[in-house]
Amino acid sequence: MSVNPSARRRLTLLFAAALACLPAIAGERAPERITPLLLSIQVAPIPVAGSDGQTHLVYELWIDNFSSAESVVEKIEVLAGDRVLHTLDGDALAGRLRPGGQNIAGASLAKSTLNFAAMHLSLPRGANVPRRLSHRVTGKVRAAPPGQQQIVQTGAEVAVENREAVVIGPPLRGERYIAADSCCDAVRHTRAALPVNGRIRLAQRFAVDWEQLDAQGRIYNGPQKTLTSYTIFGQPVLAVADARVVSVVDGLPEQTPGTYPENIAIEDADGNSVVLDLGGGRHALYAHMQPGSIAVKPGERVRRGQVLGRVGNSGNSVAPHLHFHVMDGPSPLDSNGLPYRIDTFWVSGNAPSTDAFDDAEAKGTPLAVIPVTPPRQVSRSLPMDQLIVRFGP
Repeated sequence: MSVNPSARRRLTLLFAAALACLPAIAGERAPERITPLLLSIQVAPIPVAGSDGQTHLVYELWIDNFSSAESVVEKIEVLAGDRVLHTLDGDALAGRLRPGGQNIAGASLAKSTLNFAAMHLSLPRGANVPRRLSHRVTGKVRAAPPGQQQIVQTGAEVAVENREAVVIGPPLRGERYIAADSCCDAVRHTRAALPVNGRIRLAQRFAVDWEQLDAQGRIYNGPQKTLTSYTIFGQPVLAVADARVVSVVDGLPEQTPGTYPENIAIEDADGNSVVLDLGGGRHALYAHMQPGSIAVKPGERVRRGQVLGRVGNSGNSVAPHLHFHVMDGPSPLDSNGLPYRIDTFWVSGNAPSTDAFDDAEAKGTPLAVIPVTPPRQVSRSLPMDQLIVRFGP
């Protein structure tokens, strides 16, 4: 009897599969071990070029403490095959790990809780981006029997997304803008995980709060509670690309600067806002604009550089600023944040730290800027946290 080549290949594969099952048929079983810390990645990282010349991967490692007592994470290692790319331990680890739904950082995981570590991996200029990552967690599980509490678990394998971050224009024009709470370690944005419509979302993963200094380095000059004291108040907000307007919120009142507003409804948190469809599954959010200043309507097509509205202090805002981020859907909350690159800008300085910026914002005192002289032109990059930049020649 003759067998055609296609049938022969199928028989060969079936025979190989049967051989692979022989140990189980003979009574052998694959090893089984209790893994009280369940590791997972919900959103794969996308590489993005930063203004510091490095490539950045920003994502979350979720750790479910599936045990009846506290567990402690002592170290997290990011692996590419057998190679350790990055290690988190000590204070750096404690500052990045927190339970879902809480704003409390620490390396201890309460029993039966879902937690996440805000991961940030930076690679030198020209380095190859790994195709896959995995994670090794070293820690202590107090619910385990004596002598078995110290554990090392490897898991949470993920394929790095092979797509480029979108290139856009600037959302503002002028100079002395501060990229506050920008990529890649800013707590306010990179830890803002929310449960929305049955899924965990982090729309603000790459968000920036743009503020502006005056010629004397002050965020505001005059009474703190007066909107017009702020340098950025009223600045035109610009379309970053040729795009379609998806949604507009307008008519919400300005908040009083210097004090966080209370009882803001979740749907009003962004204040007066615009969402643009940039194409390719990418959307841009502009938030906290002046009431009555928005000059576009849903469904309208806009051109890059077109004025959308003006910077204000509406919604959940403590001072006039422009909140901007790119996301994978039209909803400011029910989406995940995506990296992006601004095609051209100039770096004129750096703020010393987030604490220094917060102090200058609270007191109206000059920010001690570390100057970059002459200003450094940057192309097709994401502005890093606390940069002072100029948009336009």
